[in-house]
Amino acid sequence: MILQALTDYYRRKCDDPDPAQRLPAFGLEQKEIPFILDISAEGELLQLRDTRELQGKKKVARIYRVPMGIKKTSGVAANLLWDTLEYVLGVDTKGKPERVAEQHAAFRARIAALPEATRQDAGIQAVTRFLDRRDVAQLERQPAWADALESNAVMSFRLQGDMDLVCQRPAVVQAALNTTTDDDAPQAMCLVTGEQAPVERLHASIKGVWGAQTSGANIVSFNARAFESYGKTERQGENAPISRAAAFAYTTALNHLLGKDSPQRMQVGDASTVFWAERQDPFETVFGDVFQDNPDASTDKVEALLNAVHSGHWGPMDKDLRYHVLGLAPNAARISIRFYHCVTLQELGQRIAQHFEDLSLVRGPHDALYPSLFRLLTAVALQNKVDNIPPNLGGAVVDAILAGPHVPYPSLWLNAAVARCRAEQTVNYLRAAAIKAYLNRQQRFAALPSPSLAPEKEFLPMLDLSNTNPAYRLGRLFAVLEKIQEEASPGLNATIRDRYYGAASSTPVAVFTTLLRLKNAHLKKLSPGRTAAFEKLLGEVLGPVVDFPKHLPLPDQGRFALGYYHQRQDFFTKKTDDSASNNPTSEGPSA
Repeated sequence: MILQALTDYYRRKCDDPDPAQRLPAFGLEQKEIPFILDISAEGELLQLRDTRELQGKKKVARIYRVPMGIKKTSGVAANLLWDTLEYVLGVDTKGKPERVAEQHAAFRARIAALPEATRQDAGIQAVTRFLDRRDVAQLERQPAWADALESNAVMSFRLQGDMDLVCQRPAVVQAALNTTTDDDAPQAMCLVTGEQAPVERLHASIKGVWGAQTSGANIVSFNARAFESYGKTERQGENAPISRAAAFAYTTALNHLLGKDSPQRMQVGDASTVFWAERQDPFETVFGDVFQDNPDASTDKVEALLNAVHSGHWGPMDKDLRYHVLGLAPNAARISIRFYHCVTLQELGQRIAQHFEDLSLVRGPHDALYPSLFRLLTAVALQNKVDNIPPNLGGAVVDAILAGPHVPYPSLWLNAAVARCRAEQTVNYLRAAAIKAYLNRQQRFAALPSPSLAPEKEFLPMLDLSNTNPAYRLGRLFAVLEKIQEEASPGLNATIRDRYYGAASSTPVAVFTTLLRLKNAHLKKLSPGRTAAFEKLLGEVLGPVVDFPKHLPLPDQGRFALGYYHQRQDFFTKKTDDSASNNPTSEGPSA
């Protein structure tokens, strides 16, 4: 399914109306070529041209369509009319002259193996003459030579008067296509197309997956007898027969989606995530902005998507168009599929809308209405650093978002959020939102096997006076006790939260008896009216609580944190006259 979808995307991009966005035909690939050897028809060097341009702080080489490269191993294997400086010119850059001589010989042999008619092409003859009369001293006089030599850069040839490279000349391209299939390649039914075709033994490397080998990794590969069967041990690709054309199509499409400047990729934890549609669609390049930490761009796009979901008016977007979302993670020399979803745009919009509904929470004026996934993950990481985000967490959260509203978020998310609340004695907006989202999803999921049973009530975005859950009530109680202390002793550098939050949220019985005794001393410092209001609030909060539990399990520690957050926010929320008479709150900025 995944490879078929990528192959279909490749075919669509081959016919893209924008020539710059078209993917190369079978037998070719897009390659950065930093240096071009401009030569005359007689094989004389005219210029060593540097194609790199400064983009930001880095020099980026121009991309050319060239004959498909050989998959490099520890042996010597040359590409057709393009390769590294050592292969092309036979100049040693690493102190291995014998190996460089072999590489240059292989490069020339690849050209000599072209059909006779192709070798009569003017470009091929010019390259042959240049290689015959190689003049290293002339090369050393070129301004770009030092940079090319230092990096053993990739280079190719261009004939004087041509716009294209020699390897792009029609005769060369045709010859490259005609020699891509070996005579002894086994025939089998392609798992992607269903047609009888020569099987690709080694698939092209996938590059751009964060954390994978820089030289590329593979989705389809076999290298041990445990992964091979039915005697197919000599040619690895036979175990998952995919035709050469289909293998080229899916690898080219995936490398395009994973490109450095691709608007159709995003990094979610260790999962490099790409997304595409069955047909051209405006949302195809917008999807990533919904999750990215870009307030100026993402807020408008999230609101547009949510408005379309709620109103049913999708504008230029096709709500029935199917979207593919693929998450890839590194696994040594291979790539593992972290998650894959194929849903219509309407389903996708509804699931994203439900995600933000689950996160919806009363907030301060400076908190984001639609918190990005990046901020949600860093909020539960040690020191709020991206390097400390648990490796699998980001991918697991996205997987749950795209799977639907009844699929629970990973328990690791709740664990990390509760742990940071206890370690830092702070329940902030992002951590509380993560806890609320996890608990609501979990309650929906738990209700699925027994729909006849009344599910636990989902948590509201704001303070819920009707929620009688003991852990939620204890969180509210802790916030009330802290508020009493703050009003009794203004200007305190530390409150009961700094000393007791961790113990109160995990072992309530060991803490609350002491805190309730201490609050009496604090209440004596307040006016009779404030004391009465707080006593009334304490009675309302403690009413459904029969006893203080000895221990709260992890989900209840999350409910405690949410109750504390809700009550604290309620203290700083402007009240109407009726509600102000029932609750001892004060107006002001969000805590």
